[in-house]
Amino acid sequence: MRLPTLDDCDVGGKRVLLRVDLNVPVQDGRITDMTRIERQVPTIRELADRNARVIILSHFDRPKGKVVPSKSLKPLVEPLARAIGRPVAFADDCAGPVAEAAVAALKDGQVLLLENTRFHAGEENNDADFARAVAALGDIFVNDAFSAAHRADATISGIAALLPSVAGRSMMLELTHLEKALGNPARPLMAVVGGNKVSTKIAVLENLAGKVQVLAIGGAMANTFLAAQGIPVGKSLHEADHLETARKVVRMAKERGVELLLPADVVVAKEFKAGAASRVTGVTNIGADEMALDVGPATIAALTAKLAGARTLVWNGPMGAFETAPFDAGTVAAARAVAAATRAGKLLSVAGGGDTVAALAHAGVEKDFTYVSSAGGAFLEWLEGKALPGVEALKEAGKRQ
Repeated sequence: MRLPTLDDCDVGGKRVLLRVDLNVPVQDGRITDMTRIERQVPTIRELADRNARVIILSHFDRPKGKVVPSKSLKPLVEPLARAIGRPVAFADDCAGPVAEAAVAALKDGQVLLLENTRFHAGEENNDADFARAVAALGDIFVNDAFSAAHRADATISGIAALLPSVAGRSMMLELTHLEKALGNPARPLMAVVGGNKVSTKIAVLENLAGKVQVLAIGGAMANTFLAAQGIPVGKSLHEADHLETARKVVRMAKERGVELLLPADVVVAKEFKAGAASRVTGVTNIGADEMALDVGPATIAALTAKLAGARTLVWNGPMGAFETAPFDAGTVAAARAVAAATRAGKLLSVAGGGDTVAALAHAGVEKDFTYVSSAGGAFLEWLEGKALPGVEALKEAGKRQ
């Protein structure tokens, strides 16, 4: 994918508006996962090293266009400064006189973090006046927030139409791997899709059914596919109103010559809690008072066998209720099989989605995949085959420049 990048512009002495995603998980005032901050470090450091005046934009949580002190970006100043190894100044607004004064005080190579863009209603509305007010703070716009690229927000799409605009290093790294995984993959191409609901991944399944050679389905959503075949699933989580959706995906796979892997066996229990009594059974023997909470060893063996012939793999969603032992075994085993094939140089593996990242971390293999996306919604929309507003805005900027 050819987009304008940092290689295409001179940033020395320029005011560079850098859109990143600092929407990190925080619990009791502490950041519980630094991944998104760490992904932004290379671009921030490069800009500062090239003597740009770096002005960082980001949203945080959902303040709905109002100033909510608990959703301020100010607590992120210190962890961000530690990550980039440079001081970070802070402004209590991202537009208007306060932001203008903070930007005016910047010197070459210095870094400034502006307040939460979503404190302004114009951000999520992609308001033209708000976009112009923010754009007035900079000379160049750099978008490095792939995980927010599915939003047509003012600081994603709006500014890109007003300033010379390029993609940051993290954005390009993400897009490069996604292109290798689904745009122009080495084949056979295999996809693993799990999670709870078919309804949230209809477009994902339909898009993948037109691209992959093998599609493996796990998680609670697999229960809906089993029920769609007339298999009793007891008290298992499933969507009775989406049985026809599951049947449609099965038909699409068959018509397109895609091998569909559904669970052959499952781990069932009568209650869902850590350490609950459980048993492995074939999918046709789930008791009326039992819940299928994980895929079984025969299913993992079949998936692993298919991995041996795959060249590329895309993964989204866990195979079972991985947060609660013993129902994590299927996800862990599958993740480790993918990691082993990747380490051996036999497989290019790309994974993404919030639960997916957590599941791979639980299995201890998040660093063994070729690439693990830190994006949630943007990764899903990419899997659906949708155009992402943030990426499209950069394409248009490239045509103008």
